[in-house]
Amino acid sequence: MRTLPRPPVALQDAAVDLRSVTRLFGAAPALVRVDLSIERGEAVVLRGPNGAGKSTLLRIVATALSPTYGGGSVLGFDLATEREEIRRRSELLTHRTRLYEELSARENLELFADLLGISRVRVGEALERVALADVADERVRTFSAGMRQKVAVARAIVRDPELLLLDEPTTGLDAAARQAVDDMMLRASREGRTLVIATHHGVAPGLAARVVTMRDGSVETGS
Repeated sequence: MRTLPRPPVALQDAAVDLRSVTRLFGAAPALVRVDLSIERGEAVVLRGPNGAGKSTLLRIVATALSPTYGGGSVLGFDLATEREEIRRRSELLTHRTRLYEELSARENLELFADLLGISRVRVGEALERVALADVADERVRTFSAGMRQKVAVARAIVRDPELLLLDEPTTGLDAAARQAVDDMMLRASREGRTLVIATHHGVAPGLAARVVTMRDGSVETGS
């Protein structure tokens, strides 16, 4: 994988630093003046009821959405002006796998690796880790939801991001697929990656995580 330039040392302290981030959909607020700091290498679980703003927050950190007001930095890069740098270093994993259904699992990952300039050697290793090596050359459209999620997990493994964002990644999965997600989280944490996880379920056993509670688009005091 090619070496990416690092931010100035002064900007490297926090993985995520949000300041008064507000997001409106029409007139309806999804996030309201959110301040949140996450240290590099920290694992954070976002908890709260449906509609609390967890998914919106993750999408803003991933630069899939922009704040309506407020701002901040991710991995030392500005949310407004350095979005491409953030995208190159982070991965958002949801239950929507964003795969090409007419391609095989291997072809999906090889295409992804080629686009990012990553060695294809990592594709085979990732497929082994999620127990898909035996079906790697079958088209994704024939896969169950759990198998598709395993391919998405393998994509994250291929990328090896500094920041891993997970939005209800185990929803509707069988035990084997949930285990693949848990294994990825544990390994990423052990390697010093930063994780932010929105989930109604428990996280991988052994993953030490700070819990941040959200309600009505805000982070509750003390989180």
